[in-house]
This record gives sequence, C-alpha cells and structure tokens, in this order.
Amino acid sequence: MPIDRRHFMRKLGGATSSLVLSAVFNPALATSLDHAFTRTQYHSAESVASDEAFWQQIRLAYTVSATRLDLNNGGVSPQPKVVQEAFNHYNRMSNEGPSYFMWRDLDKGRDLIRQELAALAGAPQEEIAITRNASEALENVILGMRLNPGDEVILSRQGYPNMIHAWKQRAMREGIVLKWLDFELPQTNNSYFLDLYKNAITPKTKVMHITHVINWNGQVLPVKLITQLARQHQIETVVDGAHSFAQLDFKIPELGCDYFGTSLHKWLCAPFGTGMLYVKKERIKNLYPLFAAEDPESDNIRKFENFGTRSSATEQAIIPAIQFHELIGTKRKQERLRYLKNYWVKKAQTIPGFRIHSPLDPNFDCGICLFSIDGLDSYKITTELTNKHRIHVVKIDWQNINGIRISPNVFTLTKDLDRFVNALKIIKNS
Repeated sequence: MPIDRRHFMRKLGGATSSLVLSAVFNPALATSLDHAFTRTQYHSAESVASDEAFWQQIRLAYTVSATRLDLNNGGVSPQPKVVQEAFNHYNRMSNEGPSYFMWRDLDKGRDLIRQELAALAGAPQEEIAITRNASEALENVILGMRLNPGDEVILSRQGYPNMIHAWKQRAMREGIVLKWLDFELPQTNNSYFLDLYKNAITPKTKVMHITHVINWNGQVLPVKLITQLARQHQIETVVDGAHSFAQLDFKIPELGCDYFGTSLHKWLCAPFGTGMLYVKKERIKNLYPLFAAEDPESDNIRKFENFGTRSSATEQAIIPAIQFHELIGTKRKQERLRYLKNYWVKKAQTIPGFRIHSPLDPNFDCGICLFSIDGLDSYKITTELTNKHRIHVVKIDWQNINGIRISPNVFTLTKDLDRFVNALKIIKNS
C-alpha cells in the first residue's frame, strides 16, 4: 500500500503544533524526507530494507550519537526529533500552570492517544489502556486475575524477570501453582513449543503466560497456535509483547490472546515511560486494576489508568511517535531490522569460533540476535567494545541463555555494523 506522506505531515502538524513541526523538520530535512518516501512509495518492504539511502534519511530524523554506536535498542530506544520536541512542547505547556493544563486540558487528550494506539494495534479503543511500561501493563493482569489456591499457570523460565517475579509473588501469597517450561533455544519448529505447552496442561490449568519475543535472543514464539491450544481447554492467555509490538508486523486480535502488554519506549520509539495494555472487552470486568479504582469491577478499560499524577507531556508525545512509525511502516521496519541482523551475522560468521544463539528462520526471528565467540569471555568482549571501540552492547546471562545481544534500530546503517564486526575481529585477534 502506498504511503500518504503528505497526510502524515498534516496529521503530525496537528498533533504537535506548527511550532514543534517547524523546529523538527527544517525545510531541507522535510524536503529530503519527502523525496525519500516519494522515491520508494511503491517499492516492496523487502526491497526498501536494503536501500541505504532511504535509511540514511530516517537516521537524520533522530539525534543519536555520532561517535558512540548503540546496539542495545532492545533495552530502550531513542525517540525521533519530532517526539522529543512534542514532549518539550507539552512539558513547557504543563509548567505554565500544571493543575490547569495537565488536569483540565491535556488529560482530555488521552482518548485521542487511545484511539491512535488502537488503530495501530488493530483493536477497539475500548480494549486499550495507556500505561507506563510493559511491566505495569502485565502486572495489572498477573495480579488482577481471579485465581484460587491450586489453580495452575503455565509460563517459561526464559520470560522477562519482572513478570516471573510477579507470578512468584502471587504464588507465594495465594497458593497458585506455577508450571515451568524450560526452553532450549533457538528453535524453528512450531511443534517444539506446542508440545511443551500441551504436555503441561492439566484440569487445573487456568492461565498460559506467553512471551511473544524472548528478549534475551529474539526468539519468536508461535503465539497464535499456542492461544488456539489454550482456547480448546478454556485457558486464558497473557502475552508479553514488549519486543514484538512495533517490531513485527501483526495486529493484536490476530494473536487470539485475552491480554497483551507492551512498552512503547522500545520499538515504537515513544517517550521513555510509556506502555500499553490490551484486554478483551469481556475480560475487563473481572480483572482487578493494579491501582485501586472507584469501581474495580467496571468494564471500562480506563480503570487501569488510575495511577495518580502522571506526565501529560510523556503521554501526549506518544501520538507523533505512532505517526512517525506509520510513516516508515511496520512491515518496512520489520524487514529492515531482519536485513540488518542477517547483514552483520553473515560478515561475523567469518570470525573463527563465532556462534549465534538466535533463529534465522523468518518465521521465528526478528532484529534481535545473540552471539558468542569460542574462547572469548562475553564480559571481555562487551568491555572492549565499550571502552576501546565506543560500541554499546549488552551481555546476557539468564537461565540457559548466554552471550551478547545485538539489537540495531531503523537509524542503524550497514556501515555501523561494519564497524561493529571489524571491532569483533580486532578483539578476537588481540
């Protein structure tokens, strides 16, 4: 589908004010961006993935460091200039009179944010709540579901620690039973995951907690197939989508889950401290909110947003983040991130002892990749990359997953990855 770039620019201006727009998209940059999207308007996502001139223009829309290379965007991603300026604009507005502008003016714009998020998620806006991160979104579910002592929850040891801790706390306090799956990764076979979940089901199983993308190594799980299995046994499903939303091309209802939580400050590049919770309409009433609400049994999704004073500027700047993401397109972003991963992996495979611990099959992979080098300690590699080459990566040591995680973003260029691979070769030969 062709990108309506001019509609985007008009919409962006309405969301952030002409003042913000002019501060971000100076005439030269606006012209070059417009040219880039005009030139590639009818090109496939796969062909644009390798178009370095196109992505150079996207890079100019960010303020990333020119000297330190950040390859840990899986932790948190920077915001494009238009998002930064929108935040600054609304923050200044709030400080003109916080109790008026925050509570009486900007708070009224939350439903517009909800509407934009719902459109991106492909879900009704009455099933979308705005939170501050994936942990808060998912803990609303984990700690708010109605479970009884002895009820069983299936989850994996390779999930995100905050979610694991939340389930452990509930088990400790209320006597629910956690049934642990222990994945051997990477995997490129649906049956591997389905068999593990199927074999863990008992008549007492009430919930499956599924991590869409394993953050440690980028393994994508066949969520839709797992939720189909769960429905056959009347089991509710909770999906941790912190690393799938705005990185993979899908709509939440397609997954078939009951609950979905994500952070928006990861792959959407929204302001730090923004997240989203999806709850199927019929599930809202019986889910207690994490923060007390006037009517905890209401079927209104807004009961999950009752966490007191929040940064209105942070929330309002979600909209330009969505619109900038839509300007690129989810499919294009997905294909670009996979292209970058395959690009650097192919070059690094010439290094003796180089091993990857992530799938390369497009049905099971994303832009995140974990690697190690035989004979070299991962701590030594990360330290030398940081101190000698000014390249930021992260060492992973969680359960049976060990190595160094690499996660580029849309502003990463192939020349950046050449620099990274050359640094690995120097470290290997030193």
